[in-house]
Amino acid sequence: MVLTIKDVTKSFGERVILNEINLTIEDRDRIGLIGVNGAGKTTLLNLIAEHTDFDSGDIFLEKGIQIGYLRQNTGLDRENTIYAEMLSVFSSLREVEAQLRDLEHRIAACGHETEEYQKLTEEYGRLSAYFEAKDGYQIDVKIKTVLTGMGFADKAYSTNIATLSGGEKTRLALAKLLLEEPGLLILDEPTNHLDFQTLLWLEDYLSEYKGALLVVSHDRYFLDKMVGKIWEVSHSRVYTYQGNYTKYKQLKAERIAREKKEYEQQQNKIASMLEYAEKNIARASTSNSAKSRLHQLENMEILEAPQEYDKTPNFSFTFDRASGRDVLFADDLVLRVGREQKKLCGPLSFEIKRGEKIALIGRNGIGKSTMLKTLLGLNPQSTGEVTWGKGVTTSFYEQENQNLNFENTVLEELWERFPNLPEFKVRSILGQMLITGENVYKKINVISGGERARLSFAIMVSEHSNTLLFDEPTNHLDLASKEALEKALREFEGTLIFVSHDRYFLNTIPTKIIDMTEQGIQIYDGGFDYYLEKSKLRQPGQESRQETLLAEKKGAQGYYRSKQQRALEAKRRNRIAQLEKEMAEYEEEATELEQGIASPEAASDYERLAQMCARLEEVKAKADECMEEWLTLQED
Repeated sequence: MVLTIKDVTKSFGERVILNEINLTIEDRDRIGLIGVNGAGKTTLLNLIAEHTDFDSGDIFLEKGIQIGYLRQNTGLDRENTIYAEMLSVFSSLREVEAQLRDLEHRIAACGHETEEYQKLTEEYGRLSAYFEAKDGYQIDVKIKTVLTGMGFADKAYSTNIATLSGGEKTRLALAKLLLEEPGLLILDEPTNHLDFQTLLWLEDYLSEYKGALLVVSHDRYFLDKMVGKIWEVSHSRVYTYQGNYTKYKQLKAERIAREKKEYEQQQNKIASMLEYAEKNIARASTSNSAKSRLHQLENMEILEAPQEYDKTPNFSFTFDRASGRDVLFADDLVLRVGREQKKLCGPLSFEIKRGEKIALIGRNGIGKSTMLKTLLGLNPQSTGEVTWGKGVTTSFYEQENQNLNFENTVLEELWERFPNLPEFKVRSILGQMLITGENVYKKINVISGGERARLSFAIMVSEHSNTLLFDEPTNHLDLASKEALEKALREFEGTLIFVSHDRYFLNTIPTKIIDMTEQGIQIYDGGFDYYLEKSKLRQPGQESRQETLLAEKKGAQGYYRSKQQRALEAKRRNRIAQLEKEMAEYEEEATELEQGIASPEAASDYERLAQMCARLEEVKAKADECMEEWLTLQED
């Protein structure tokens, strides 16, 4: 057990953010924390990290467990160099190393037969064993592995932190936290500012992390790959679901359906009992029976109406007339930006047919957004030929929503673009995007990024174009809104061209992926998983954390010195794999037993309840035995 939260309540003023929540974090848990904006995710993280400032309840942290919490651009000394900052993580180990060097000099200076020599060698042996157990000889390897993986391979390690960009500082803060290896690692949106290659490395690294992981992320692909449990903060409660993000969606739908059915059944029963009591309370022959019904109602535990899904925007992209079969021809495009006409990439040539859904990807700075603007004639610096097909009408979602007039109110912005629409229709369109009431009279320069995004979507929906261009459309959307947008775009029968870093979105929407490079383009006929399989994104030199450290150990220490040792190592790995499988099976059985014990059916069947409780204890004991053996094998 790493951490336990028991009956914790947290309020801000009269608003209850978290109400009597009960949660546990076990060793090596991988937990994804999700919820709509403002639900209380950050509040929960702060309570876990600081153990203070809650109204009631208790939070228990296992003795000796350190918590590492990634906050934006914090924990870094701006005056340090990149390497010095990473080296500061190992300050205590470096002190031990200095003591070892000092002892070596003192041992060399005294006679072998003296009492002092005996004491010094004993102290040296103790410190040396500690230093080796803490991987002290691998400090430099660890630092370089993490910095390379986090995208600093081409950055001089002597670079001063103060000169780094915001994104680079965030990546460096994450790198430092990974090197610290806390028992509970808390990450808030760790995939922001990371390119695909760095994301892949991070996922490899975290999959082998020895501690527990609690992560807030809107990256559904990351949640699917990394976590085995979802905590959803909703309406002051935290719901726990076993499985990754995709499994969570299924389990949540089942829970809501079950609770809705139970609630409706109880409401029908209450109505029936009240009706019976009203009809029979006055009759002498049935009065006692009616009173009995009323007494049952007084003692009945009334179920709350189930909280269903939070509202999402109603995206509906339609068009009046279809385009011709040929939508776009691009020939010898060279993308350039700025007064100096700096070349980003090219020449590029491709064509797009009606109904295709094209994703543009590539490293940061390659010119993906510039490509969209060039296709629309909004970037005069680029050269080459762009030809749109017959009957093509376009709408463009700009990433920063700079195509909006920030001095307008929300209502004015949409109405000025469609002056023939009556006000009720304009407000109805905004309402479909969850912009209602007095919010329609707010100026665009004071509304949130999410509201600006939804206003831009309202404009696109109203334009009824047959070809849609999007630049990072999911950036300002919560998880439920992303799902709603994806559903609408899957159903859209026109043509899509978009830029996105959202790998789940890239796996769901495109029929083709165009990978942009300095030399040209590569086209892949499928989604992100297909692209990943075919593109060989993991180039030589991008090994996982385990592969890199293992290679270094082999070279430095002569790892696997004999055939017998190699055979023993293979046997150890096989046993570890077997134990991991058994632990997963025990965990699944324990979850099923706990659900069975909590069910109403079990409460009325004492013998069955006792059997399940006994089996649960047995399963937990076996799981603990497996874990102990697994930990021992990991340390060998």
